[in-house]
Amino acid sequence: MEATTDTPNPNPSPRILLPLSSSPLWPTIDGPLGLSEEESVSYARRFYKFGFALLPLLWAVNCFYFWPALRNSRSFPLIHHYVLRSAVGFAVFTALLSSWALTFGIGGERLFGHVWDELVMYNLADRLGLTGWS
Repeated sequence: MEATTDTPNPNPSPRILLPLSSSPLWPTIDGPLGLSEEESVSYARRFYKFGFALLPLLWAVNCFYFWPALRNSRSFPLIHHYVLRSAVGFAVFTALLSSWALTFGIGGERLFGHVWDELVMYNLADRLGLTGWS
């Protein structure tokens, strides 16, 4: 007796599902077009150090470009060290800049009193006598 099964395939699309790896293969968001791991360590170190030279946006670039290394600490430990510190530095810089801007923007003259006229720059031309044409 011949056994035949006439049951339809429950999964009509025969896609092959590959297991997702927990660690990325590339340290940069560029994938295979990006840098090698040795070059990536050098670039991450440079971005981290130049961020202290009053260029904290390089810390944000470092976090964005090396996002795979930031997400998985075990995959690229040398790069992760610099990128994590860049993320912390950029978060601190953003918090300080935002609090400074909000203090002056919201507080203004009510917060600083009579010193406010010396702190603001919109009356600089009046103080230097640059408002007249003569």
